[in-house]
Amino acid sequence: MATLQKICVYCGSGCGNNPVFAQEARLLGQEMAKADIGLVYGGGSVGLMGVLAKSVLENGGHVTGIIPGFLKDREVMLADVQDLIVTSDMHERKRKMFDAAQAFVALPGGIGTLEELVEMLTWAQLGQHKKPVLLANIDGFWDPLADLLDHMREENFIRQDMAVSYLSARHARDIVPLLSKAVASLPDEDVASTTLQDSLSTL
Repeated sequence: MATLQKICVYCGSGCGNNPVFAQEARLLGQEMAKADIGLVYGGGSVGLMGVLAKSVLENGGHVTGIIPGFLKDREVMLADVQDLIVTSDMHERKRKMFDAAQAFVALPGGIGTLEELVEMLTWAQLGQHKKPVLLANIDGFWDPLADLLDHMREENFIRQDMAVSYLSARHARDIVPLLSKAVASLPDEDVASTTLQDSLSTL
């Protein structure tokens, strides 16, 4: 039985128009720190990224920031985290984020958040990992994506033998319990990174 130790969270470098997004990001940081679950994230101090990371730190939690060098200034790298990794490019950043965590969460965000989320869903669909992926569907933010995935199923572009599976939570307080339960249902090897890492190394 595996144990949830770190969650990789994808989220916006802005806060969006709805103040509840930042409120829930802050609450997620509190809940993670309280449960002694570390944060793995994109390394910036702006937007929801900054709100979440600072909340984890303010509540005594552990933060791993992973940021490519070219974004250090644009996303105002947060230097106060316990572990800070500067990568050469986006591909290295995403691989290191994957390796460091047992589960993934997508808070509201833009096209970068969407791209990282969809990549995790795709890798899972192709059998390259079994780590749980959760949509933090705060105030229905991800409803349009869920509708699109349903449409893809209806059109048979997502077939039964190639299911796209994910968890969903509308409130930050539900995220840690859902992911802890999902990870606990898996053997340790299913939340390790070796399968995906070995596969990518052959590309």
